[in-house]
Formats: sequence, C-alpha cells, structure tokens
Amino acid sequence: MTNRPPSAYRTNVGLMLIAADRRVFVGQRARQPDAWQMPQGGIDRGETPLEAAGRELWEEVGTAKALLLRESREWIAYDVPEEQRPSHWRGRWRGQAQKWFALAFTGNDSDIDVDAHDREFTAWRWVPARELLSLIVPFKRPVYDAVLKEFADLVE
Repeated sequence: MTNRPPSAYRTNVGLMLIAADRRVFVGQRARQPDAWQMPQGGIDRGETPLEAAGRELWEEVGTAKALLLRESREWIAYDVPEEQRPSHWRGRWRGQAQKWFALAFTGNDSDIDVDAHDREFTAWRWVPARELLSLIVPFKRPVYDAVLKEFADLVE
C-alpha cells in the first residue's frame, strides 16, 4: 500500500457499498460471469478520487443513495495478469492502484439499477463480508483482503 499511486498503475477507485445489515454489494461481471466484485472504475482527467467514486456508483450501481463513511488511508495496487490486461491500456499499465471508499447505502433494493448505464454487472447481491474473498478472482484477493481489514469495523 502506498500514499501515492505508483506510476505503472492506472488510477482507479473501489467502492464498498454497505447495507444497513452490514452486508456488502457485489456484482457479477458482465464479461466474466464467474467473477463477482465490488464496484470499481477509473478516475477521469480532472476528477478527484471522491468524485470518481460518486460517478462510478451511479454508472455501475445506478444509484446515488449512499453516504461516505471512510476513504482508505492509502492507495492499494494490484497487477492484472498480462493476458487479461485490456488492449486499450496499450502496455501503459501493469495493473491498477485504487483508492477505496466505504459507503453506507441509504436506499432500498429497488433503488439499485445495474442497467442504468453501460452494463458492468449482469446480476448483483448483498453478501456477508466474510464471503467476499471466495467470490473474487484470485489476482484481486490481496486487495480485497486489505480493504476488508481497513473497513472491518463497518462490516463485522
């Protein structure tokens, strides 16, 4: 973990959306049906990580009904396996460096609409935090482990 994103990594945000009962939102990836993850996405030019988090919440979950609880203290980086790196990266990055945000969901399930924008998820559900690591692709598990430790008091 670092205070600044390393240069070989694309800057990104991750969102831990937490329901009132402390379960966590996960979505089933549209292009990888065997992979579930919490919402995440790139930071656009001129955008702060917090602004990117709000935009990604709207784009991927289809809601803005959330309150910021906490931001991760540091950037958390992970490598994407070479064969899975998007072609539009053109070799610029070896992975992603993420700022994570814990958000309290303030709406109802009916306020979630994963079809509101470009569909990132084909399905979604709330899961206990202890189940997250078993759902996540192996190369992202160290990131999720770090996020779970940092936000443990919010989901246990």
